[in-house]
Amino acid sequence: MKTGPSDLRIASLVPSITELLLALGLGPYLVARTGFCIHPAAEVAAIPKVGGTKDVNLAKLRRLAPSHVIVNVDENRRETFEALREFVPEVLVTHPQSPEDNLALLAHMKEAFASVAGVAQRCEQLSAELNAALQACRATNWPAQRVLYLIWREPWMTVARDTYIARMLAEVGWQSWPETWGGESGAARYPILRGDEAWLAQIDRVLLSSEPYRFEAQHLPVAQALCPQAKVELVDGELLSWYGPRAARGLDYLRALAVTTSASS
Repeated sequence: MKTGPSDLRIASLVPSITELLLALGLGPYLVARTGFCIHPAAEVAAIPKVGGTKDVNLAKLRRLAPSHVIVNVDENRRETFEALREFVPEVLVTHPQSPEDNLALLAHMKEAFASVAGVAQRCEQLSAELNAALQACRATNWPAQRVLYLIWREPWMTVARDTYIARMLAEVGWQSWPETWGGESGAARYPILRGDEAWLAQIDRVLLSSEPYRFEAQHLPVAQALCPQAKVELVDGELLSWYGPRAARGLDYLRALAVTTSASS
């Protein structure tokens, strides 16, 4: 459905997409977000919340009469998507699974919202920044490292190799463990660890994410006990898992971490 700027009423049920829409200048058209859509704080404060990513308040969202709702395969439930199709003219489904997929995401946003002045140019600028960050990563022959990226504790949870996070890590030669593929969606994408797996002794680096579980300094020794031979550190989970405007910065951040490792080894 083609709509002009005056007809646009956008709801985003994906935190990183909300940030992207604001970066593209679409803030005046955002009528709903989730409680997890927190960046940039000053701009999202005025946008109505419609629950969380997994527990969307569909009745409230219906009252806000969005012309477009943006969802994500990992972040939102399929039943939410099915319910939205009953009353939303355009439901845009996103599912970036690698940093390069942000290029397709930006093209999608450019096509959907081209009627708004400046959106196409901002999409092109973000695409150029991402391409530059990818080229910078790929210009180096990185030493291979076995990496455990932890997103939760009690139980320990990590990421499968076909997730966005794992493919971000791969851009600097970091191979995520375990050697597991999770498929297009579902819990298998985020494996649970027992903590006594033999391969944990071979891990070179443990990354403790700042989200969804907020790992802090007191968790470093616990993770060190899990992988005694590894370098353990806290990392910015938003830079490594959010799409859109953080993608290029996330790659630059990873590259800086990897350069530091190479210099000290």
